[in-house]
Amino acid sequence: MIHAILNDKATRLFIILGAFFTASAIVAEMIGVKLFQLETMLGLDKADFTLLGQHHLSFVLSVGVLPWPIIFIMTDVINDYFGVRGVRFLTLITAALIAFMYVMMWIAIRMPPDLGWWMTSSARQGVPDMQAAFKSIFGQGNNIIIGSLTAFIIGQLVDAGTFRRLKRITGDRRIWLRATGSTLISQLIDSVVVTYVAFWLFKGMPFAQCTALVITAYCYKFLVALLATPVIYLVHAGVERYMGKEKAEAMRNAAMVLKGEQ
Repeated sequence: MIHAILNDKATRLFIILGAFFTASAIVAEMIGVKLFQLETMLGLDKADFTLLGQHHLSFVLSVGVLPWPIIFIMTDVINDYFGVRGVRFLTLITAALIAFMYVMMWIAIRMPPDLGWWMTSSARQGVPDMQAAFKSIFGQGNNIIIGSLTAFIIGQLVDAGTFRRLKRITGDRRIWLRATGSTLISQLIDSVVVTYVAFWLFKGMPFAQCTALVITAYCYKFLVALLATPVIYLVHAGVERYMGKEKAEAMRNAAMVLKGEQ
């Protein structure tokens, strides 16, 4: 029985897609503490604009956005072949794993550090206190944790539901519309939730400043979602080749009528 399960192509496909989905989400949470300047990365002059009364804004983003295109793509492909139920299942598991990760980080930070070699082992690289560095990197505030987890769950569930509604309209045609459309809607919600929960609700950041941050972050996500559209077609082609056209079509049809998705 076990061998039959593991040899089933649909099962293996779900595991592979789910692994990339979960790993990308966890990596995004872990590295999200670092900020980067988008214009500098692109070799452009730093932007300096005013929005909603907030001056000297530019495109400063968390590096946690880097794995998100993979999550976009995996969400849409899983939704297409395994339905909303598959996305919900992976979303809840991933959220639980992220929460587990934060608990383990909290415990790790509070473990008594080695006061000998380890504490100053990276002094030559400009890190005189490894315990302080470890706590600074992995000890994200509760506002960030709650905000990001809430945004992740809501954003993914909205993405799955929107994708399903668009697919009912388009059928198997216009993959770009249902994939990119659902991503653009869900990422707007994600940007709003994570920013307002983490900074306005918990940190008292001015509402106008939070709104300006939402708009600049969403502009980046909007562009990335559009650029990722060709990749979605490539992944679909790979799935069709792996599963076979008839099996892939049967899975897409079944994904629309799975029990519990109404």
